[in-house]
Amino acid sequence: MNVIGYLRVSTRDQDYGIEVQRQLILAEAERRGWTVEFIEDHGETGKNSERPGLKRALGLLARGEHDALVVSKLDRLSRSVVDFGNILRLATRPAGKRSRTWGLVALDLGIDMTTPTGRLLAHILIAVAEWEGDIISERTRAGLVEAKRNGVRLGAPSRQDPEVVAKVAALRENGATLQAIADVLNENGTPLPGGGVRWYPASVRSALKAAA
Repeated sequence: MNVIGYLRVSTRDQDYGIEVQRQLILAEAERRGWTVEFIEDHGETGKNSERPGLKRALGLLARGEHDALVVSKLDRLSRSVVDFGNILRLATRPAGKRSRTWGLVALDLGIDMTTPTGRLLAHILIAVAEWEGDIISERTRAGLVEAKRNGVRLGAPSRQDPEVVAKVAALRENGATLQAIADVLNENGTPLPGGGVRWYPASVRSALKAAA
C-alpha cells in the first residue's frame, strides 16, 4: 500500500518533533509493507486547516495517487472535532467526480480506515463531529438571540437565515475552511439566501459577515 506519512510540529512542540513522528510511522510501514511518502508542516497549529502540507496531502489522496494518510498521533492532523469530521468526510465521501476514497490511520488511537472495522469507526466519528457542530451551532444561535435582544445588530436578517449563519460561524470558529463549510452546506442541501442552490467560499464569507 502506498501511503502519505503526515508530520506536523508547532513552535510549542518540544518533545514530539518531526523525527520522532517519522520513526514511528516508518516502524509501522516496515511491519505492514507500506511505501511511504512524507509530507511535513513546520510551525503550524493543529487548528489551522489551511496548512500547506496538509492541503497538498489531501490533494494527492483525492487524485488517487496514495491509498491512505498516516499520522503517529491524531492531534498531528487536527485539534478540532469539526475539522477532523470534515477530513473524514473527504476520505469517505469525495466531493468531485474524479476524487477517490482513501484511508486514514492514526497510530496512537488504533484508527485504521483501511479495514472494515476502521471504516465503521470513521462513520461513527463523523456522526460525533456533526453532533459537536450542532451543539456549537445551538450555543452560537442562543448567543445571537441574546445579542439581538440586547439591541446588537446582527447583519442582514432579511436575507440571511440566522440558523445557517450560526452554523457557518460555529464551523469557522472551530477551524473549518471556507471551502469545507461550503461543502458541508452543499451536502446538507442548505439553500442560499438569494435562492441559489450551491455554496462557494464567497457566499460563506457573506454569511460570516452577517454573523459579525
